[in-house]
Amino acid sequence: MVSGRRDETVGGAVPARVPGVAARASANELLAEIDRVGADRARGGYSRHVFTGAEGELREWFRGAARARGLTVEVDRNANLWAWFGAPGADAVVTGSHLDSVPGGGAYDGPLGVVSALAAFDLLRAEGFVPRRPLAIVVFAEEEGGRFGVPCLGSRLLTGTLEPERALALRDGDGTTFAEAARAAGHAPEHFGRDSETLGRIGTFVELHVEQGRGLIHLDAPLAVGSNIIPHGRWRFTFTGQGNHAGTTLMDDRHDPMLPAAQMITAVRESAAAVREARATVGRLVPTPGGTNVIASQVDVWLDARLPEPGNVHELVAEITEKARAAAELEGCAVAVREESYEGTAAFDPELRDRLRAMLGNAPVLPTGAGHDAAVLARFVPTAMLYVRNPTGISHAPEEFAEPADIDHGTAELAHVLRTLAG
Repeated sequence: MVSGRRDETVGGAVPARVPGVAARASANELLAEIDRVGADRARGGYSRHVFTGAEGELREWFRGAARARGLTVEVDRNANLWAWFGAPGADAVVTGSHLDSVPGGGAYDGPLGVVSALAAFDLLRAEGFVPRRPLAIVVFAEEEGGRFGVPCLGSRLLTGTLEPERALALRDGDGTTFAEAARAAGHAPEHFGRDSETLGRIGTFVELHVEQGRGLIHLDAPLAVGSNIIPHGRWRFTFTGQGNHAGTTLMDDRHDPMLPAAQMITAVRESAAAVREARATVGRLVPTPGGTNVIASQVDVWLDARLPEPGNVHELVAEITEKARAAAELEGCAVAVREESYEGTAAFDPELRDRLRAMLGNAPVLPTGAGHDAAVLARFVPTAMLYVRNPTGISHAPEEFAEPADIDHGTAELAHVLRTLAG
């Protein structure tokens, strides 16, 4: 047993049905079971961040739903949850997604892949399916980076693409480290890091996800197979100046870091608009100390930048950085830039992609600008993604949606994929 992994199925027996958790349900019914967890009254939508009460409640819900189905539940050394259809083993066919969200996110980003996996297992069991390869559902920890800033922590730690020392030192907005939060939630952060044994069990990974764009709207199709994820990253710009009194400091005497921060935000839009298919966003800005009658001493600005090849996202960020430095110098301020995360193009396994497409009646193939745990795993194991149509075309917002009929269709097709790959 890998140090840090916990088998939560006591004595190997099938656990009793958990009160309030259906032992068999559709994906839509399972979504309804969790629709109040983490509801954000201030922002709208949901705020379900790793190792918080809402995310912990969802993890307990998943444990209960898995046990009600007789699945063997484990927690790996990096706090990822696993539910096994039968005994755990090598060359497994794995599906799943995540349960955490961005601040004020939608109901489908992440949870749709989890509930569809549970419902697909129900369909397979109902038909008496006996897999030849092990089958599992995984729930990855901290996919969105909504609390600690760096996305896909669970899968990055699992695969060793992020050093545990860096992950454990990450801090949330209240100053709590990832290590402290993990320990408070009952995990052992000293065991976090590359988990070759668990990674070695994965033979194939298929992640179902709500589409985070308008591709399927334009194609008038309910389901697509993913082709690749475009290069993307996050950068932190820290502008420093002189904190002072808002009422007594004359305008000519100020070194206000908020001004170059504002000019940098405008530069992001201008620079990205000039590059075909570039996407660049400032979605978070934090002034220090943050008082309404205080000139800030520091302003942190986070840049999210994405650009398909043959474009170069680092060149785009370099142009934005040059403009930010020029603006800071004019105000008598300084700026430091740190790359917090970056992923190059993640191409899903072409043979697996084509095989899934054939299984699904020549389903369309779509690229995406959204990052996923599947992109992290794609470097190590054959990986594929399925996208369920989003009729609003909106994601990371309360308006994110999927029609119940499309969810049922996606679940049935996921069951078909799992049946074929594992049978």
